Amino acid sequence: MRPDLPLLLCALHSFGFAAFHLAFWKLFGWKRELAKVGLPTRAIVQILNLRLVYLFAGIGVLCLLYPDELRGTPLGRAVLAFMALFWAGRTVEQFVFLPVDHRLVRALTALFVLGMILFALPLLG
Repeated sequence: MRPDLPLLLCALHSFGFAAFHLAFWKLFGWKRELAKVGLPTRAIVQILNLRLVYLFAGIGVLCLLYPDELRGTPLGRAVLAFMALFWAGRTVEQFVFLPVDHRLVRALTALFVLGMILFALPLLG
């Protein structure tokens, strides 16, 4: 296994989003806010959030442990393309579902675009 800066950056980006999603309970006051919705909605939101943590952590681990496979096999390249498209879609969804002109929302949108670029870079080489 050789060091691979673009995939190291993909891993750091993924781990950062995993940590960010773990902080949602506190950041967004979910104990209080989710108490206002029904049990199914409360459960779905939290379960989906935890699954995203799992996805981001797993992708980060793959980027660290399997850089050659991600770059050099059809399956690895498909995973990279999947993640680049994930971040592209997330960027579009930001404008559809959170059309708020606030500096933190703009920063978050920039991080989504960064994810798209980071995961696409290894596909270009």
